[in-house]
Amino acid sequence: MNPKHLKAYIVVGLLFAASGAYVGYQKQNTPQTPPLTTTQPAGVTGPVQELYKQTLPDAKGVSTALAQYKGKAMLVNFWAPWCGPCVQEMPELSALAAGEEGKKLQVIGIGIDSPTNIAEFSDKFKISYPVFVAGMSGTELSRQFGNSGGGLPYTVLIGADGQVKKTYLGRLKFDELRKDLATL
Repeated sequence: MNPKHLKAYIVVGLLFAASGAYVGYQKQNTPQTPPLTTTQPAGVTGPVQELYKQTLPDAKGVSTALAQYKGKAMLVNFWAPWCGPCVQEMPELSALAAGEEGKKLQVIGIGIDSPTNIAEFSDKFKISYPVFVAGMSGTELSRQFGNSGGGLPYTVLIGADGQVKKTYLGRLKFDELRKDLATL
């Protein structure tokens, strides 16, 4: 190896190391936003209020004001057709919505994809709860609920009082969810 090339590689490597150290230092010294707590002050506030302000189209394109669910306990599931764990939990969410729990709880899906993809997905699979199309704005809404990384699926349990009771990142563990539902 040519000594000039070796020196150039060493200089480039040192620059990358210094850049990495600087970024790591900045991240370490940047105040972190505290995670969303599972309880909020009395009254409908923050992300739940934003949710109720939304009017979203369903898979067939019919717009629905989510304010109609105000005063009812809700399970809001942020999902996408390309998300494997999202698709895997849908049959159980459908069973939950159609079962005894569904009488006390409104399950809704907020799809983070194009209207066409969500419509095709909905035509292919039987989903017993309302599915709405939010596109990429759904990611921002899920972030307001504490999903800082934007991961999917992301599910939010909201009490009839409009308070966030719990959030779940990743595929739901339905035994845990049923225990949480019993506390509503």
